[in-house]
Amino acid sequence: MSDILFNRRSLFAVAGAAAALSACSNLIGPPEPPPLYLLKPTPPPANGGPQAPWQLSIVLPVAPQSIDTDRIVILQPGDRMDFYANAAWQDRVPFLVQSALIDAFEADGRVKGIGRDTDGLKSDYLLESDIRDFQAQYSVADGIPTIEVRIVARLIAARGRSISSSLSARSEVQASENSIPAAVTAFNQALGAVIHQIVDWAATQPAPPKPQ
Repeated sequence: MSDILFNRRSLFAVAGAAAALSACSNLIGPPEPPPLYLLKPTPPPANGGPQAPWQLSIVLPVAPQSIDTDRIVILQPGDRMDFYANAAWQDRVPFLVQSALIDAFEADGRVKGIGRDTDGLKSDYLLESDIRDFQAQYSVADGIPTIEVRIVARLIAARGRSISSSLSARSEVQASENSIPAAVTAFNQALGAVIHQIVDWAATQPAPPKPQ
């Protein structure tokens, strides 16, 4: 009988130690990853306009450190920058913008030769861009954010590296309510509008001059 009591007591002790260790591991282990939200605006429909007589390589956009992240940036009253808690994009913003640009040019169809600058495409133009604004702007008035996206784009002649043309594309979209899903929807709408501006501008540029 004493052996049985001893074994039971040992079992309870081991179980208690395991539970305590499990509780500690929840406290000291790595944090749970935040839910991911999809930043992927709907590409524009096929344009059907004249084909551009050149090929284009899209360079990874440049962004300040506060935007070059997978966090969803918010700007609070008093110009205080913060991030939504427990939420993230599926990748860093510059990579997502580059992919969205490629998708939009391919869907538009006026520029047939499209790729990343790392793809080895023999391009005539490089599309360089700076992401200047990419945040949910909050005001004291209503608590519903307005999404602000602004991208400055430049077409660079591959030969000679001269700037052929530039554009500052901007869009603001108010979210339908103060929630992360509503803000994400507005982010996709605002980014889609900006990218549509860039595609329309770039696809109508003439071929770069040939070297003398």
